Amino acid sequence: MDIAVVGTGYVGLVTGTCFSEMGINVTCVDIDKEKIEKLKEGIVPIYEPGLEELVRKNCKAGRLQFSTDLKSCIDQVEVIFSAVGTPPDEDGSADLSYVLDVARTIGQHINQYVLIVTKSTVPVGTANKVKKVVQQELDKRGVSVPFDVVSNPEFLKEGSAVRDFMSPDRVVVGAESEKAKELMDKLYKPFTLNHYRMIFTDIPSAEMIKYAANAMLATRISFMNDIANLCEIVGADVNMVRRGIGSDSRIGNKFLYPGCGYGGSCFPKDVKALIQTAAQNGYDMEVLKAVESVNKKQKTIVFEKLLKAFNSQQSENVQCMTNHCSAVIDNCSLQAGNDTLILKGKTIAIWGLAFKPETDDMREAPSLTVINLLLKSECTVKVYDPVAMDEGRRRLGDKVIYGKDKYDAVLNADALLLLTEWKEFRLPSWEVLKKTMKGNVIIDGRNIYDKKEMKKLGFYYDYI
Repeated sequence: MDIAVVGTGYVGLVTGTCFSEMGINVTCVDIDKEKIEKLKEGIVPIYEPGLEELVRKNCKAGRLQFSTDLKSCIDQVEVIFSAVGTPPDEDGSADLSYVLDVARTIGQHINQYVLIVTKSTVPVGTANKVKKVVQQELDKRGVSVPFDVVSNPEFLKEGSAVRDFMSPDRVVVGAESEKAKELMDKLYKPFTLNHYRMIFTDIPSAEMIKYAANAMLATRISFMNDIANLCEIVGADVNMVRRGIGSDSRIGNKFLYPGCGYGGSCFPKDVKALIQTAAQNGYDMEVLKAVESVNKKQKTIVFEKLLKAFNSQQSENVQCMTNHCSAVIDNCSLQAGNDTLILKGKTIAIWGLAFKPETDDMREAPSLTVINLLLKSECTVKVYDPVAMDEGRRRLGDKVIYGKDKYDAVLNADALLLLTEWKEFRLPSWEVLKKTMKGNVIIDGRNIYDKKEMKKLGFYYDYI
């Protein structure tokens, strides 16, 4: 079986590579010539565990090829996956220009039946737009070529995408014709031999499932962060609360971990797009607007806790002053616009740039919000991430200092902020940190350390 995958971003490259691993002949297409040349050499532009090895293996076997020209393979393939980007417009709606460009190219060049599979995350109604564009191009040519359009949303988690694709929870396919269903069933059967997980729906439902799933997961995260903030105010322990509600079979324990906000390529974009889709149809998504608002505020919480830490230390240093003077200092330091009174000239170390472990993706990462706040407060910022340093340099340039390793990053730092829960951060040498850091403040944005241990070691420790 021969297929083409248009778009070699995160979704497209994983999709094409995993299909080739099952013996399918795959041509991955992208207009980025430099990226395609690197892929031909086995150089993968994204970090995803296991992906580079599979790319090299299947390229060597001849099952995986890369091209900048869809026309060159269009007559040889039965199925074309469209996995191009759908970046958010200024109003939050999904930009479908790349998706429709692919449809236009297909309509201009197909000469025999082809199944067009929309793999990109797209709003409800996109399949109809794709179908219309393809048909318009066929009409311009004055030819009649049969084709089908299906929706096949992806549910890949960055950091475990290869495993997710190889052993999917479910494969959702929105299709109208039996022929399309049969082809999709044939394609995915190797991945579902142990458990048949194919879910066939109508096309609008398939398009909605992806957005609804991501919106629900984002809702759980923002809900738990809201609960965490309330727990801190009333004196409850959010970790105990999480275990208590997570043991309820109706709720479950996934995506109930409090932290410094969600990021990445899916949740922020898809929540915005679903809100906008509703607005275009005259409906107000009040819950999702709250989810987005909570997440936006949550990305600042580590910075706020850092201010609190230095306020606390400042208060301790001026105990000999009168109560009046202390009150003046506390009031001034907490006023908006006076953050630099506390943080100016401080050196702040950050562990973790990626929005989550096992990826170099920094899109909408909490680290970007925190670093921006620190720089505005005239801090010196030192950063380290096991994988995302190159992406950090691309996004941040020379605004921050890049540590050679996690200990180099904390050298002479007044405080350490943990923003991504990479495994190598879980059990650092606290004695090394005590010797290399100038200060003793640690703000844990992912709740991976034990507060009793940290206090015993002599650190000022705060967490979500």
